[in-house]
Amino acid sequence: MSDTSLKDTAPALLVGVDFGASHFDGELQELGLLAETAGLRPVARMTCKRRAPDAALFVGSGKADEIKFMAEQYGAQEILFDQSLSPAQQRNLERHIGLPVNDRTLIILEIFGQRARSHEGKLQVELARLQYLSTRLVRRWSHLERQRGGIGTRGGPGETQIELDRRMISDAIKRTKERLQKVKKQRQTQRKQRDRRNAFTISLVGYTNSGKTTLFNALVKARAYAADQLFATLDTTTRQLYLGEAGRSVSLSDTVGFIRDLPHGLIDAFEATLQEAADADLLLHVVDASNADFPEQMAEVQRVLVEIGASDVPQLLIFNKLDAVHAEKQPITLHDQYEQDGVVMERLFVSARSGAGLALLRQILSQRAGKLIPLDDQDDSKTLEIPAQLPDDVS
Repeated sequence: MSDTSLKDTAPALLVGVDFGASHFDGELQELGLLAETAGLRPVARMTCKRRAPDAALFVGSGKADEIKFMAEQYGAQEILFDQSLSPAQQRNLERHIGLPVNDRTLIILEIFGQRARSHEGKLQVELARLQYLSTRLVRRWSHLERQRGGIGTRGGPGETQIELDRRMISDAIKRTKERLQKVKKQRQTQRKQRDRRNAFTISLVGYTNSGKTTLFNALVKARAYAADQLFATLDTTTRQLYLGEAGRSVSLSDTVGFIRDLPHGLIDAFEATLQEAADADLLLHVVDASNADFPEQMAEVQRVLVEIGASDVPQLLIFNKLDAVHAEKQPITLHDQYEQDGVVMERLFVSARSGAGLALLRQILSQRAGKLIPLDDQDDSKTLEIPAQLPDDVS
């Protein structure tokens, strides 16, 4: 196994530890999707409960023995944890189990590395990877303790080589940050140009695989890559969205999706991209209406928005994938209000795939952008009726 990548199609054992958190994924469904997206094949799942992580082995020696036995039983070649592990915990688990052990952070980094296409996206992923690697020197390069560093017989013991490697990574991080800073200045210049044109800017945000890019394509008639998988889109794409007559338009941007426990290094690295959301006039918060865990996903998106300084930007909730919502859970109206944590927001049900609700969305965006195309002078609840009741979980 390479230092920072996962084996393609390698059988993997998924492990999750419940520390009492409300968002614990008992079925490890999201970790399984992450593993498959990264090119792995989950063969078994194991969960357990603990009050706190074990300092040395995260799960304790007894559970580590169970993991080792289960991995042998199912032929797993990788152990994937749903939580982040410290470098020492990863090192100790690998020595105890005898297999490569990786965590949620590395899986997400691997996926980002596979999906980044633009120059900026590749720089952002490289920065996050280098930052992650800098904390793993003690684990990944333990073989250096048994050899001398430098060329030939020059240099000190292994520890000196580790320091040299750490310095090289530090220099690479510095160079990458400088290159990203140039990209950030270019984006600032572009935003200033939009400001001079008094352009109304809208950014699509939301949990990964909520259908943001499909909605983006449907609105602007674009062909951005969209797929039913996690993190299908990493690079920000901006297009003009035409609303109504006389060529009136707004600027619409599709941004990277969020996910639970998104590594802070990735949030920092994608600052230039996420700045599009912070500087927008309106956020379209896209939610997968067919996902039973959508309240937790919405809360995670809100947490990241706070972290990037975009929490004060006005939001319009777009409950997407209406076509995938079961018949008895279909909403009475497409346009209503939703309350979460005491905050009431405007909500619109749409299906980016079938086109349901998109005409109304355009009207609402036109109104928000101060255009001269008002909503129809009709009662939405009458004109947009669907013969079903609004379920408790989407009220």
